[in-house]
Amino acid sequence: MAGPVPTVLEHEIQFTAVRAQGAGGQNVNKVSNAVHLRFDVRASSLPEELKHRLLQAGDKRISRTGVVVIKAQQHRSLEMNRAEALARLQALVEAAAFVPKKRRPTRPTRASRERRIESKQRRARLKAQRGKVHDL
Repeated sequence: MAGPVPTVLEHEIQFTAVRAQGAGGQNVNKVSNAVHLRFDVRASSLPEELKHRLLQAGDKRISRTGVVVIKAQQHRSLEMNRAEALARLQALVEAAAFVPKKRRPTRPTRASRERRIESKQRRARLKAQRGKVHDL
């Protein structure tokens, strides 16, 4: 895909505050600071080609129905977790937008073939000198 990477529109994303897992003392049991981000790829305003590549990516965060689910719980604040989830979603879209250049097969030049053969012969001569010494 040529040009700038399309950004995900805010109104197409659904956020849900959930309780974080793991250590955190009493605070983790009281406050819902973790974020579940849900983004429906098929219903989004992304270009069709990009949607197709996203769905074919095989990422475990994309369900069979085409919904991206990202859970962010690294930070203590809801806003920071929300920003991290958004950044992860944007990184996923950017990775899908990158199209590697097609490789055009080339043949080695005559000079490069000659250099290769010469280096092999040089190495063979060096190894041949490692044999036993014969006295005359």
